[in-house]
Amino acid sequence: MNSINLNITFEQYAGISELTLADRALCERSEQALRTSYSPYSKFRVGTAIRLASGEIILGSNQENLAYPSGLCAERVALFSIGSLYPDAVIESMAITAQTDNFEILKPVTSCGGCLQVMVEFERKQNAPIEVIFYCLNGEVLKVPSVKSLIPFAFVEDRLER
Repeated sequence: MNSINLNITFEQYAGISELTLADRALCERSEQALRTSYSPYSKFRVGTAIRLASGEIILGSNQENLAYPSGLCAERVALFSIGSLYPDAVIESMAITAQTDNFEILKPVTSCGGCLQVMVEFERKQNAPIEVIFYCLNGEVLKVPSVKSLIPFAFVEDRLER
């Protein structure tokens, strides 16, 4: 038997004022995306802003449905928009934030497993890391250099490409 220890490295900031101007702007755009969230059931709004290598910013917000499995998370809304509108685009960075009127969110909200798997696919497709910023409104920020550090056991099966 082997015992293997996995570690991830991430940066932690007290707030967006500590980020670079580009990262701060990306976080602010994720806040803008919150306004288009359709979340009448959970009242939990999520906004994502994705910066492409071209400099263009693509926004996404969560879209709920009364039949819960039919909704879609903000990250996938933005990523699938990029996949259909800009199939050859390279994603540099994405910022994700959340907000609700029901309680105060005190820590950055991270992506669900389904979104992480989709993020891994985009990273794999472009053969380059995607930096991810989890941003808490008026609070802490977490920044990881690659999606792979968030989901080390992502489903990857190279034989399916053949």
